Amino acid sequence: MRYSSIIVEDLQAAADFLKKFCERSGIIDVQGHYLNAEDALVYLSENVVDLIFLDVEMPGASGFELMDRLVYNPQVILTTSKTEYAYDAFQYNVTDYLKKPFTYQRFLEAIQKVQVRKDEQDAETGTDHIFIKADGKLIRLENEDILYIESMGDYVKFVTEAKKYITHNTIKNLEAKVDPQRFLKVHRSFIVNLARIDDIQENCLYIRGANIPVSKAHKSRFMQKIKVV
Repeated sequence: MRYSSIIVEDLQAAADFLKKFCERSGIIDVQGHYLNAEDALVYLSENVVDLIFLDVEMPGASGFELMDRLVYNPQVILTTSKTEYAYDAFQYNVTDYLKKPFTYQRFLEAIQKVQVRKDEQDAETGTDHIFIKADGKLIRLENEDILYIESMGDYVKFVTEAKKYITHNTIKNLEAKVDPQRFLKVHRSFIVNLARIDDIQENCLYIRGANIPVSKAHKSRFMQKIKVV
């Protein structure tokens, strides 16, 4: 399997070095190189990649700020010359952390982690249900029963026709766990079941009477996913 990627790195020499490793691996396709987070975010708002090689310290927004503003969850390998960001990297659940300068062998180890995580994600999203922890127990929810998922700060609300469930989680985390063929993030606070949409008007969609906004950042991908005849 090949993985699409971009490199976000303000030093051209470092980006060229990394690109050579990607080409040598034979499985990482570099779609582009961006010198700052802002330009990368413009690309990522309209294009989906599997992996981002991300420098931490850059002019303008940092690598962590870029991750905060992503509209979906690609895997991330942080690249930096400092070790002091390791804790933050763990908090952001990045796939790996490469300290510059790194060897080709260390690069391959990071790519192996990308492959393992992708296999794990495919296994998690390949089923017709998910389990959530609510009301002090694990509850099985069938994908087809979930209308939408709404952010409530440090919690999320799963809305079905029969009941609403509140659990400690985040939209960002759930986006990587739900079935991407059925569910789509349409706003920083909402993931919707595409099969349960009743109506779409301008920048809003309706599911069983609920009015759900579609943000500008997510609208292009949303329109690509729905079937219009």
